[in-house]
Amino acid sequence: MDTRHLEAFRAVIETGSMTAAAALTGKSQPAVSNLITRLEDELGLALFKRRKGKLEATPEAALFYEEARRALGVLERTVQVARDLKRVKSGTLALASQPGLATYVLPPIIAELMKRWPDGTVRFITRSSPTVRDLGRIDAFDIGFAELPIDSPAAIIEVFEIECVAVLPAGHPLGRHQVITPALLDGVPFISLYADHFLHEAIERAFAESSVPLKMAAHVEFFGSACALVMENLGVTIVDASTGAHFDKIGLAIRPFKPTLFYKFAMFRPTNRPLSRIALDFVAEFKRMSTARPA
Repeated sequence: MDTRHLEAFRAVIETGSMTAAAALTGKSQPAVSNLITRLEDELGLALFKRRKGKLEATPEAALFYEEARRALGVLERTVQVARDLKRVKSGTLALASQPGLATYVLPPIIAELMKRWPDGTVRFITRSSPTVRDLGRIDAFDIGFAELPIDSPAAIIEVFEIECVAVLPAGHPLGRHQVITPALLDGVPFISLYADHFLHEAIERAFAESSVPLKMAAHVEFFGSACALVMENLGVTIVDASTGAHFDKIGLAIRPFKPTLFYKFAMFRPTNRPLSRIALDFVAEFKRMSTARPA
């Protein structure tokens, strides 16, 4: 079985589309599609189907993915060892993260890391926290980032937290205040994560303890979406300070919020293999550069 077929299959599973898999592997979309077709012919199985325009993996594909990932992992680690013996600053690092950290926290850390690993390669999977947790159960990455809970007994887990800030439209009247409180947001349209998210629940408690009703304008899935709606003057929001710092650069008003709220997440990795040198360096760089602190 040609490893190119397995690599294309893994990329489609991990990215969710032929187009994204093509970008990840550096091939054209037709080339990836052709590799998948050849793999299906060789296996005698349908690995993907389209439903309402979206690509879905079949149950057989989900089972085959674990074996394909393991086979490629053995090959990649073998190649990595050979390269490490030749070149000190080479290595491969597989990361998986939920979108907020993947967008606003990890890129500068990865960029700094790669200055020291000029011959290294990072494979970066961005998925929702539940999906990252599921991928962690099958050892699909070296280091993962996801919201709690992480319930895998076969994972080494470190919990971190980032202080949250209020995000206001540019020129908003509340921008004259140095600190934003629930009392100041009385009657102000608010944009929050979905209702059962732990941070939304913490925000609701903070408002209730101040006897201030929360005037909901929108529920969203990601901090970036909330800030984008703030840019459209739909309301105000509360997000982690790292996301806030990004939107501060493009014109939104960022203020501390009291009472202090924290966004918590976990960095975790499988217990069944030691971290490579590049992975250890990444962990050290994350702890050095990130605004997150151990919970």
